Amino acid sequence: MAASRGGLETEAADGSSGCSGSSGVEVVFPSGPAAPAPLCPHGPTLLFVKVNQGKEETRRFYACSACRDRKDCSFFQWEDEKLSEARLAAREAYNQSCQPPLSRIQCVERLLRFVQLPLPQRKFCRRCQQLLLPDDWGEHGEHELLGEVSMAQLQRPSQLLHPLENKKTNAQYLFADRTCHFLVHLLSTLGFRRVLCVGTPRLHELIRLTAADDKKYDIKSLLLDIDSRYSQFYMEDSFCHYNMFNHHFFDGKVDYDNHALYKHGKTGRKQSPVRIFTNIPLHKVILPTEEGYRFCPLCQRYVSLENQHCEHCNSCTSKDGRKWKHCFLCRKCVKPSWIHCSICGHCAVADHSCAGPRAGCFICGNSDHKRSTCPNTCLSRGANKAVRKQKQRKSNKMKMEATKGQSMNQTSVIRRKKRRERVHQYLCS
Repeated sequence: MAASRGGLETEAADGSSGCSGSSGVEVVFPSGPAAPAPLCPHGPTLLFVKVNQGKEETRRFYACSACRDRKDCSFFQWEDEKLSEARLAAREAYNQSCQPPLSRIQCVERLLRFVQLPLPQRKFCRRCQQLLLPDDWGEHGEHELLGEVSMAQLQRPSQLLHPLENKKTNAQYLFADRTCHFLVHLLSTLGFRRVLCVGTPRLHELIRLTAADDKKYDIKSLLLDIDSRYSQFYMEDSFCHYNMFNHHFFDGKVDYDNHALYKHGKTGRKQSPVRIFTNIPLHKVILPTEEGYRFCPLCQRYVSLENQHCEHCNSCTSKDGRKWKHCFLCRKCVKPSWIHCSICGHCAVADHSCAGPRAGCFICGNSDHKRSTCPNTCLSRGANKAVRKQKQRKSNKMKMEATKGQSMNQTSVIRRKKRRERVHQYLCS
């Protein structure tokens, strides 16, 4: 499904991965058995490769799966790099130091003690984002504290915790309650009884609250999230500290309420969609007509009012809630602000650069596949390896010549010094 107008619009999920960009960094998926990836504080790292159109691949490297900025996680290791035992031990110690100070079991024990405290003794530290027991009060005496934390507040931890808003690490844009209520009602109507919430704490909270208040909503939920702060609010059967990018459980050894661009209403940028993909038959996902949705009998799904059915594409083609236009040269619908460029041969924004890279395979140049699925990959890797070896030999040769030249310069200096000494001795004799 895809959210539009600050809400939802259905799309079928085919399970395919998104297309990669024309240049940049790509994730490498080993075709056969591979050595275990090294670990960073966020679990197993991913293998990446830098790709530039028209240029050979560079060395592959391991980097953090969760952080896109080296300032947030500085892990970097070449694929063929060999590390000493000392460096491996230091890395393991560093990874351990970055883990949450309390284990999962300790968080559960603290929660059980916290709920048994009298209401005046239930305190929450806003600076440390932590539930406090009486033994902790001395360490947080000068911090901003929230007193008398009620059970209702404990059941909505996403309203107590400050959202992590680093866009390159673990930015949290929380579903609005209106979206969560719609999803909970939809899940119940379709007969689901077990829900796995991956990175959606607001939905997890509403499912649990609805099930507790109304017995007919017999739905159980498990939250998987990389934000370890939620550990202090849930029992072990309700939360797992989890990194979805590398499928790592740390414990194992649609609206966005606070997103300025995508929130509901006119303040959102074009009411941009929040996409939710599903394999539920789309005609069963009934979107509210009072919020600007209609049922398309040809597509057999609910779409926004502006999403008009295109008779040429035989589909409701809009993906952002606006009315798209059909380009007969491209033979597809495009965004209303795009124009057809005769130089590029396709539609694009009016002020685009025609010299930009074209999508396609970087190895053979064909447009029907990407570099990762190119049949000439093996040949390319062999050629790239030969090019790297040639560059390495050239670099070594230049270093040897530089060293040799430096040695010759030192020899000439010594000779001149001895010559001056002999001349000086002759003049003094």
